[in-house]
Amino acid sequence: MITIGKFRLPIMSSLLIWALLWEIVGRSGASFVIPPLSAILARMVEIVPTATFGEALWITGKAFIIGTLVAIVIGIPLGVLMGRSLLADRIFLPWVNLFLSAPLSALVPVIMVIFGAGQTTIILTVVLFAIWIIVLDARAGVRSITPSLVEMARSFGATPLQAFAKIYVWAALPEILSGVRLGLIRAVKGVVIGQMLVSIIGFGRLFELYSSRFLMEHFWALLFVLFAFAFAINEALAWLERRFEYFASSRN
Repeated sequence: MITIGKFRLPIMSSLLIWALLWEIVGRSGASFVIPPLSAILARMVEIVPTATFGEALWITGKAFIIGTLVAIVIGIPLGVLMGRSLLADRIFLPWVNLFLSAPLSALVPVIMVIFGAGQTTIILTVVLFAIWIIVLDARAGVRSITPSLVEMARSFGATPLQAFAKIYVWAALPEILSGVRLGLIRAVKGVVIGQMLVSIIGFGRLFELYSSRFLMEHFWALLFVLFAFAFAINEALAWLERRFEYFASSRN
């Protein structure tokens, strides 16, 4: 709730105020770049059911899913390894921090030179955007585990693989889910940037088409679809994080 004086307003009221301001600015004609919000929403309803949008969604979604799966499959074990091994942490942590803070868009042309202007480069771009935060959060979760849990697993004869699957992953699950959530949000940006810079396909092609023809209602409608997709991912994984919060207590 938002409190203004003696009045308590729902949190959604701020979005309604921004929507009203957007509509007013759009209808004033102050800038062709900002069309009325009502026109954008109407355009969303128009373009989403089209075959062009469906084809772009399929191409973009395939690159997004493959790229995020690769980032998760590599990122979580690497983060766990860094959290448990001082040597691995010293080797990989500087590089992870470097890539996390670097302007990754500048590296996309380098990947394109190596792997060509195709779907492989776009998938690698998604991995490049998503993996580093997954690694860091998995590392942070593992480093928060009480050493007695690991010692108990060893005393019962657990193999490294069993310790990874039954101790590290479950005890670090809240941080791992947080890293996956942030990684998927970054992956949305990565797949669009990759498609726009590499081969102009999928949503990247639609953005290029709409901007070059000054179809700003279409452009904003497509952008709102991506915002809604990223928001849905964030909320779904945030709910999942809350559901598994009790695993954090097993570390103490």
